[in-house]
Amino acid sequence: MARFIFITGGVVSSLGKGLASAALGALLQSRGFSVKFRKLDPYLNVDPGTMSPYQHGEVYVTDDGAETDLDLGHYERFTGVDLTQKANITAGRIYQQVLAKERRGAYNGGTVQVIPHVTDAIKDFTLDNVEDVDFILCEIGGTVGDIEGLPFFEAIRQLGHDLERNQAIFIHLTLLPYIPTAGELKTKPTQHSVKELRSIGIQPDILLCRSDREIPANEMRKIALFCNVREDSVIQALDVNSIYEVPLSYHAEGLDEAVLRAFDIKDAPEPNLSRWQEISEIVANPDGHVNITIVGKYVELEDAYKSLKEALMHGGISNQIKVNLNWINSVDVNRENVDELLSQTHAVLVPGGFGERGSEGKIEAVRYARLNKVPFFGICLGMQLAVVEAARNLAELDGAGSSEFGDPKHKLIGLMTEWTKDNEKVERKIESDLGGTLRLGAYNCIFDKDSKIAGIYGDTTISERHRHRYEVNINYKQQLEDVGLCFSGLSPDGLLPETIEYKDHPWFIGVQYHPELKSQIFKPHPLFVSFVAAAVDQSRLV
Repeated sequence: MARFIFITGGVVSSLGKGLASAALGALLQSRGFSVKFRKLDPYLNVDPGTMSPYQHGEVYVTDDGAETDLDLGHYERFTGVDLTQKANITAGRIYQQVLAKERRGAYNGGTVQVIPHVTDAIKDFTLDNVEDVDFILCEIGGTVGDIEGLPFFEAIRQLGHDLERNQAIFIHLTLLPYIPTAGELKTKPTQHSVKELRSIGIQPDILLCRSDREIPANEMRKIALFCNVREDSVIQALDVNSIYEVPLSYHAEGLDEAVLRAFDIKDAPEPNLSRWQEISEIVANPDGHVNITIVGKYVELEDAYKSLKEALMHGGISNQIKVNLNWINSVDVNRENVDELLSQTHAVLVPGGFGERGSEGKIEAVRYARLNKVPFFGICLGMQLAVVEAARNLAELDGAGSSEFGDPKHKLIGLMTEWTKDNEKVERKIESDLGGTLRLGAYNCIFDKDSKIAGIYGDTTISERHRHRYEVNINYKQQLEDVGLCFSGLSPDGLLPETIEYKDHPWFIGVQYHPELKSQIFKPHPLFVSFVAAAVDQSRLV
């Protein structure tokens, strides 16, 4: 029978509930338990697919095409558990389902209300498909006290009552701010947060207290007393140098022991944390460093590229190298300053994105990397703009561009309205909702057996996750290959270019998919391992 761990947050947002959930999942796995995840997001968007990266960070995509919260990336990277549509739901989807049932007459003419109809829908989602796992870690987005989160808190309160004894516990993540003028950590925000949680019927079993310094023992006792939590279940969550130290830190503070104690589990095996210790040692004592420049349009908020950042870290750890990231806004890049901006880098990466803003700066970064033989990695839009750069500067196709940005003379990039997946025709309409025109989820790609990328993967058929609306125009393939740009990977039907490369370049690869979404700490993606290795080689030349 699955046990449920409900994880809530208080005091302020962005405390790291997702990271805490992922780290706890990893600790439970280290003791031999199996885990699954749920993320309940209270916002009214149906999914984060149409939300600005500046507001929400990246959109994480699963194999089955779900556009989800970035916390699901933490879950997968830390535990290796493959997540699906069943792992994330929003208030928007809940209300959409409830209203659709109401329109069908499923409520037999009854008044549709938040309780029980909305809360029942949340409970049904949370309880679905949990029979084959030991623990379900269920994170509730937002902060206790937020009005939009009330139906979700009520739903998990009911679940805590409905489930059998020792089948559900509540962990509350809070913040202990340090007041310099007083010279002390303040517990009152945590007390008020727990009071708010208790006012809606939830008594936390464990408090996870974020702090940038050690919490004195008397403060821990004070928190336990006023929050009605056992003293050994008040766990300090101290800042660490790397997120991959979090499982070790939480174990040292006794989080996994507190969880087992709350469930009255007495015979659990000791954790095997050797893999995490090895990772921590490499991060703390790398053999050197490389400088990799990311030329993107959302660089003011690094969470917009969360999976990308972590995949590069995985590549660095695999090479036992520290990766220093230099973020450059593509809007600020032009032909006149590109040499100065990129002259000290060991590799250039142009990530995905939507819209015209900053595209010319990305093209200049591509051109610089091609001409100066600097390792280059183009992802999604980054690959598309590498194709445009080749068309303009090598194939001399004046006016080459993307129909995403207007009506260019040579449409190197265009909107595909149909393709084939798993031998079935897939159609999209230009007038569809924004999400409806995207190619989402896992698709196969076939490599040229003699290509560099096939050698990196060690295979000629792979599956990767996609999230994009526009495609490279296959009709220009021969013209571009005549000037040296190799279309090394295609969709199984041969209609959609998936990867490009230059054979006369040390490392120049573009991919239409998002390989960063499948990179994990113990299974780093081969492209990022190879890309960082190429940056190491480049560093020896600079």
